[in-house]
Amino acid sequence: MKRKFTCTIAVLIFGACAMLYYAVWAQRNAAAFADDSQRRSGFDAAVLQNSLQMVEDGRKIFRFDTFGDESFWGDTLHLHQVLNTLPPSTALALGLKIDSHALSPSLIEAIKQGKVNLGDPAVTRLLIKQNSVLGVVGFFNGNGTLRSVGLTCALCHSTVDDSVAPNIGRRIDGLANRDLNVGAIVATAPNLQPVVDLLKLADAGITVSDVLKVLNSWGPGKFDAELFLDGKATNPQQVTNGVVTGMNVPGATLIPNARGLAGHNLHTWTGGWGTVTYWNAFVAVVEMHGVGTFFDPRFDDAAQFPVAAAAHLGHISVDPDHDQVTGKLPALHFFQLALPALKPRPAIDFDPAAAARGDELFSGKANCNSCHHEPLWTEPGWNQHSADELKIDGFEADRAPGHAYRTMNLAGLFVRERGLFMHPENKGGFYHDGRFKTLLDVANSYNDRFSLGLTDQEKHDLVEYLKSL
Repeated sequence: MKRKFTCTIAVLIFGACAMLYYAVWAQRNAAAFADDSQRRSGFDAAVLQNSLQMVEDGRKIFRFDTFGDESFWGDTLHLHQVLNTLPPSTALALGLKIDSHALSPSLIEAIKQGKVNLGDPAVTRLLIKQNSVLGVVGFFNGNGTLRSVGLTCALCHSTVDDSVAPNIGRRIDGLANRDLNVGAIVATAPNLQPVVDLLKLADAGITVSDVLKVLNSWGPGKFDAELFLDGKATNPQQVTNGVVTGMNVPGATLIPNARGLAGHNLHTWTGGWGTVTYWNAFVAVVEMHGVGTFFDPRFDDAAQFPVAAAAHLGHISVDPDHDQVTGKLPALHFFQLALPALKPRPAIDFDPAAAARGDELFSGKANCNSCHHEPLWTEPGWNQHSADELKIDGFEADRAPGHAYRTMNLAGLFVRERGLFMHPENKGGFYHDGRFKTLLDVANSYNDRFSLGLTDQEKHDLVEYLKSL
């Protein structure tokens, strides 16, 4: 009993000493903990502030920054001369979109009541002056006419929700404009000779008439970025539902979304180009002719990129004091990565019960998850595959540095399938060139190409799952 009592006393003494030691230690280190907490709080606050600032800066750049490309579109091609005489009805038919947030309440009400003269070019100029035409920035004379015009990211990669009228509503940044007829718009430019001169580097006999035919062949929602690198205007293989059915279709591809891109490596339809920020630099400098620096020695390959190699498009360098692109790339990238894919509504945009069955097929019998890994819907890492792997033609793949196709992210497919925020005739269109009209066509093609053995019901369920992403 005595031994047990002695042990208890020892434990109590030890506990008291430990508590005393902790109290002294805590007192001595309280100030240090406070300083560390404040320091960490300061760091976190700085990160948050930087993030908010980058999103705000990136949003402005995405929407309104021309990167100095007005020297090409306005001063060289004279596109502003067309806009000076272009009625709003024609502009809207070409797929240009109007941001209702930039309009006054009285003008919005007049539009709803049909009291705005859509045949008056002065209205077009007014809308541009109010920064309401997505992606179009005007530079004006004192008399209100345009003296030049520049283009921004939002021209191709933003649309509106049609909440005021068709083509007029709240902007949706990052969602590709499926109605925008880029080729037809460029074809209206009074001076296309600079474009002809560039393409002559691949085809010495090309004429303005030839260029007009190419531009007008693209159609709504498409653009051919590689044309100005390799001069190839057409895909020699007409492909319908994965089957070669004819010859010489336009080489233009669908304009990609700029939403839902966080966590992805390669960007755009074909492989090896680079990340989102690579493509931003490439488009801003090489395609849009902004004033900036762009480097890619792969363009020196004259066999693959005859135009780019001859024009040294992989070696464009501008003095930092005059560079209007490079310093804006970080914020622009950050903003785009912050744009989530649009979310579908259960029982409205997809059938939940069928989608649940399709989920099992996606990771199982259909084997889609082998490439489109949830939740990125592409591979973490090097997300590209050869045309042979996909069992399709390699025309577009071979126009890219990686000679392959990129595994596309699938989030937001329901927008195209349902034809939301676009003219009814432009509904659907899947794969890089829109060769599949519907998601069922995609499912049928994969089922045939890879002998998946899907039943009609299973293909239906798989489509509903794709619409739910």
